[in-house]
Amino acid sequence: MPQKRVLLVGESWVSASTHFKGFDQFSSVTFHLGAEPLVTALKDSPFDLDYMTGHDAPEKFPATMEALSSYDAVLLSDIGANSILLHPDVWLRSKTFPNRVKLIRDWVGQGGSLAMIGGYLSFQGIDGRARWRGTAVEEALPVECLAYDDRIEMPEGASAVVKLPNHAIVKEISGPWPPVLGVNEVRPKPGAEVIATLPADQGGHPLLVAGTYGKGRTVAWTSDIGPHWLSAEFCAWQGYRRLWQQMLTWMTEAQ
Repeated sequence: MPQKRVLLVGESWVSASTHFKGFDQFSSVTFHLGAEPLVTALKDSPFDLDYMTGHDAPEKFPATMEALSSYDAVLLSDIGANSILLHPDVWLRSKTFPNRVKLIRDWVGQGGSLAMIGGYLSFQGIDGRARWRGTAVEEALPVECLAYDDRIEMPEGASAVVKLPNHAIVKEISGPWPPVLGVNEVRPKPGAEVIATLPADQGGHPLLVAGTYGKGRTVAWTSDIGPHWLSAEFCAWQGYRRLWQQMLTWMTEAQ
């Protein structure tokens, strides 16, 4: 059976630092990838992962239904709406270009599979800068984005409360789950399946929500794919691989 194609978009960043050493100083730039745990989890699996970094997305994210339909699922992870909206033709050359945020919604409606993964530039994000609220992508998601900085930091850690243990995404994943260190706050839409939440004494916020849009299936995972919001224990946990493979299996099954 051929592998199903999955496009992961985001999960990369560039850090610039200034180093002071007595009288002298110099600068350095470092490039980071944040999805290594997921890449490892999907090796030798039914899924072929195409990892598109955040700086490549503005130019290279698919711009036609035909190109996007070459994938069975799209994962948007720690990447803001601007990176999908602003192709270089728009940003640098003031030319018109297809609205790829609307394209994602329409693709899901025709049977595509979409997940948004939490992070500082997911959902509404740090200082509201991810800006997915009110977009066509939010329309397709099983949750609503909030109108403010939606990060919830939990340095003490929080273990998932599984509300629907028989759901295909989490079946046969034994608990307790290792801690997560943060999530994006969202609001589940009517009819969505809230599969897992934070504990009640830590707000009871949604952690894993599944739903449908048109002919497609959608998921919101409000914590991270890897560090920093996923603890080292979570990334090393034997349930990590099963969780992501079962999530993608459910997403890409025909309704």
